[in-house]
This record gives sequence, structure tokens and C-alpha cells, in this order.
Amino acid sequence: MSDKLVKSALFKASYPNYKKMPDFNKPEFAFIGRSNVGKSSMINMLAGRKELALTSSKPGKTKQIVCFEIDTNWMLIDLPGFGYAKTSMTERAGMSELVSGYIKNRKQLFCVFLLIDFRLPPQQIDLDFMEWCAVNQVPFVIIFTKSDKVKSGERELKIQAYNVVLKENWEELPMQFVCSSLTKDGREDVLSFIKSVLQ
Repeated sequence: MSDKLVKSALFKASYPNYKKMPDFNKPEFAFIGRSNVGKSSMINMLAGRKELALTSSKPGKTKQIVCFEIDTNWMLIDLPGFGYAKTSMTERAGMSELVSGYIKNRKQLFCVFLLIDFRLPPQQIDLDFMEWCAVNQVPFVIIFTKSDKVKSGERELKIQAYNVVLKENWEELPMQFVCSSLTKDGREDVLSFIKSVLQ
């Protein structure tokens, strides 16, 4: 299946850790978020395939690093969702060693997309993940998901309120996209961003 934005999207393989992954010789863009943020649906929407990434009524379905090849020139990486915080910054950011190992060590990784439920106020676990990315010099972009569940007149106010919290610790705000897997809002913007990075 293809469309004007994505011509091909193929599942390649899944891996228990980054050390088992081959060099696909392509830039990698990783997607991560808390459980129930709609990550699989978002990946399917971006790829233009209904069942590329498996969706489930039970959050936390992804347990490995799942790799998809898009248009034969970049890799979409589906990372397991967040866990819950304990002590270290990695643990506060809710990440397993599988996730932190991939993000810190995978040289092919160009950018991480952090998916955030647009309906919710800023969650500490998301803020901790952003801090962890900054400390480890990992480029990341925010995707606000489920925008169809927020009234259009309230969207800008929600973004402004979120950015007020971010500005407490960030001089320069990360790039942000507002998306809906249901209406496909934001799809072209995200894919255009990826294309610009590839160029």
C-alpha cells in the first residue's frame, strides 16, 4: 500500500536489545511514549498502513525494539513504552536498559519522537525523559497525540500551558507537532520534518 507521502512501509524485524541489531545503513527515527499514548496507532497513521504496528487494548504491548523500513531510505523504530520511576534519572524517566541502551548507543539514531497525550497536563515522567535526553545530548521532538479528542478552540491554549511548564527548565523549546491518528492531522508535518532531516 502506498500514498503520496509514504510509498512503502515494511516490517523488518524486532530485537531484544540494540546489540542484536544489524546496521541497516539508514537513518533511524525512534518513537516512544507512556503506555496508552497511542504509539502504535500513530506509527500506522504515519506509515499509511492500518496494521503495520500491532495495536492492543492492553497498553505496553511492545516489549522489543521493533524496526520498520520506510520508503527504503529510513527506519522507523518502535521502542517499548515507559515504565515507572524509582531513583536514577534513567529510572525516573521510566526507561528500561533496553530503551536507554538503544538511545544512548545507536549511532544511526537521528531523532527521538516523544509521544504525549494531548489531553493531559504535563506529566513528570515525560519531563524526566526530556531532561534525560538533554543530559545525554539526544535530539528529540514532541508529538502531541489524540488531538481529535481536544476541541479545536482549546488546542492552542493547551500548547501554551504546556510550554509554560517547559520554560521553567528549557531556554529553547523542543519542536512540537499536534497529531491525531484518527483524523491524520499532523501527518504531513511530521513526515515533512523527517524528509528535511534526511536532506
